[in-house]
Amino acid sequence: MTDRIQHFANDGFTFPVTDAGPIDGQIVVLLHGFPQTSTSWDMVCERLHASGYRTLAFDQRGYAPTARPRGRFSYRISALVGDVAALLAAVGTPVHLVGHDWGAVVAWGTAARHPGLLRTLTAVSVPHSRAFLRSLVSSNQALKSYYMAMFQIPWLPESLLSRYPKLADRALRHSGMDAEALQRVHADIIGTGALRPAINWYRAIPFSSRAYLRKVSVPTTYLWSTSDVALGRRCAELCEQYVTGPFRFDVTDGSHWLPEEAPDLLHDLIVDRIKS
Repeated sequence: MTDRIQHFANDGFTFPVTDAGPIDGQIVVLLHGFPQTSTSWDMVCERLHASGYRTLAFDQRGYAPTARPRGRFSYRISALVGDVAALLAAVGTPVHLVGHDWGAVVAWGTAARHPGLLRTLTAVSVPHSRAFLRSLVSSNQALKSYYMAMFQIPWLPESLLSRYPKLADRALRHSGMDAEALQRVHADIIGTGALRPAINWYRAIPFSSRAYLRKVSVPTTYLWSTSDVALGRRCAELCEQYVTGPFRFDVTDGSHWLPEEAPDLLHDLIVDRIKS
């Protein structure tokens, strides 16, 4: 398509879109994770533009001020994937989809449910959901994911983190997030009222559908980092079992926050997957 996409609508909400790069380039859609916005992809997008690719990024449901429904049910995976599918319908042609953290969960779900909308998939940090679920009972992944259980408590986590932001600072620094990214969390998430809906993504996990756990046939690259405090090796190594199409598994030494920490590596992996 030759027109810029400034926004799209789904489920009664409007999502502003950052559409940049060569207008005639192949389209790469990038999905952010928790607790960040689409700006986490800025450095990767700059590099993709220089390589001739067009990028689309948007603040997902709960993060965008114009798409912030109440209640955890509104953040179930079918709704999150539905938002992405609505954007891809506006694009009108299959795209290369990239996701980090929760954005990877949504990307895996989109590939499972709507493979015809994608040309390739690049997932960063978080593996296929079935690999993650298996690792909970076959490794120490449940201990690494303790915060997901804490987030199920109504109201309390966001109230504590908003009132005592140093709690969030301590946890995010421990995970490897740098000072600049941490400032953006305060400005874009804690300071804007996005924290509660962002945590509601975790609270909506019990409403997940098995349709989004299907194996993925789309050509896929998955990147995992050895210093990721949230995701262990077991779930990363299981991931290949849930991809029936061409699959590449890459490992790096970085932290969980790879879009900002390793933009050159991510650019190279995305482009390699596209060209393959």
